[in-house]
Amino acid sequence: MATVAFWIALGVIERELPSGTPGIVEFEFVRNASRASRFLAEWGAGGRDAVRLSLIVDYGFMASYGSFVTLSGLATRDFAREHGRRTLASAGRIVPWFAAAAAVFDAGENAFLLLTVGGHGGSAAPVLATTCASVKWVLIVVAVAYLIWGIGARLTAVLARRSAAS
Repeated sequence: MATVAFWIALGVIERELPSGTPGIVEFEFVRNASRASRFLAEWGAGGRDAVRLSLIVDYGFMASYGSFVTLSGLATRDFAREHGRRTLASAGRIVPWFAAAAAVFDAGENAFLLLTVGGHGGSAAPVLATTCASVKWVLIVVAVAYLIWGIGARLTAVLARRSAAS
């Protein structure tokens, strides 16, 4: 529930950005100081305040999604071990931790973006933010794919039990 609540809050904050300007996800992939300057100018003072607030609130979101997806991955791993799903269980030794790592990279990304919004960090902060964002997205996509694989395994187990019972 916390993850959903933070996600909704972030969506509400993002609506404060001026229409037709880059959004937060686009800012995650700002790449360089020149683009960052353009984004900041397009947003104006009010938009920069909204971005700053979004980045701060996002720390709560990353703690909630990092915990939720990691714990869900560990539960998926345990299910796989109990039901003889060797490949799923084997992947579960490391993949659930990708979500926690994604949250750590997300925190780094936000720190570099906050430096950028504040006019600090020079030309390095946008590059480092984009690097952290790229790693974060790869890690979280793999972690969520693992959960989807686990859901498929659970559905297969339920259908097999129903079929055996009939």
